[in-house]
Amino acid sequence: MALALFDLDNTLLGGDSDYEWGRFLVSQALVDAEHYERENQRFYDQYRAGRLDIQEFLRFSLAPLARYPREELNAWRERFLHEQIDPIILPAGRALLERHRQRGDTLAIITATNRFVTQPIAERLGVNNLLATEVQERDGRYTGLPSGVPCFREGKVTRLEQWLTELGGDLRDSWFYSDSHNDLPLLEKVDHPVAVDPDDQLTKLAHERGWPTISLR
Repeated sequence: MALALFDLDNTLLGGDSDYEWGRFLVSQALVDAEHYERENQRFYDQYRAGRLDIQEFLRFSLAPLARYPREELNAWRERFLHEQIDPIILPAGRALLERHRQRGDTLAIITATNRFVTQPIAERLGVNNLLATEVQERDGRYTGLPSGVPCFREGKVTRLEQWLTELGGDLRDSWFYSDSHNDLPLLEKVDHPVAVDPDDQLTKLAHERGWPTISLR
């Protein structure tokens, strides 16, 4: 039984759920629009350039979760999923998941985006295993801080290794699909790295290393 790992944003989705959640907060006047939109774009540009300080970004992106009760957050999230995520779930991404499912592979989504945003997306895609950045909770509310190792860059490898230890699994004949050069540490770990609609840096690396490149768009 092989492990098939999938990045989420700009891989199975035709967009970035973390970035879109920020835009949704702005559209609903749940954050200071001018400041939040500017910072959201700044961090996204840093991510694409490979210069993101993940701890700084998480302090920014998770802060709104601490301001509101879970019931309100969950209601807003449902609207966000319906309006901004459902339209960008890629049919070819669903088909790719199904091919691995039919092979009997163990499917897992592994993403830097926090679990609050991504858990229901994984459920929509029918993937039970989700490795995401965890959000700290206290007394039934989010604190606005991350918990544990962020699932980003080398952190994806760390989190995956922890999960495999608990599962008693390994990376033999494993697959990983990603669009981003930020995922190079994990792409180098698996037996079958696949670049999906890759950014410029990953396009170059995939060509140099002979990795397959596919499009789900």
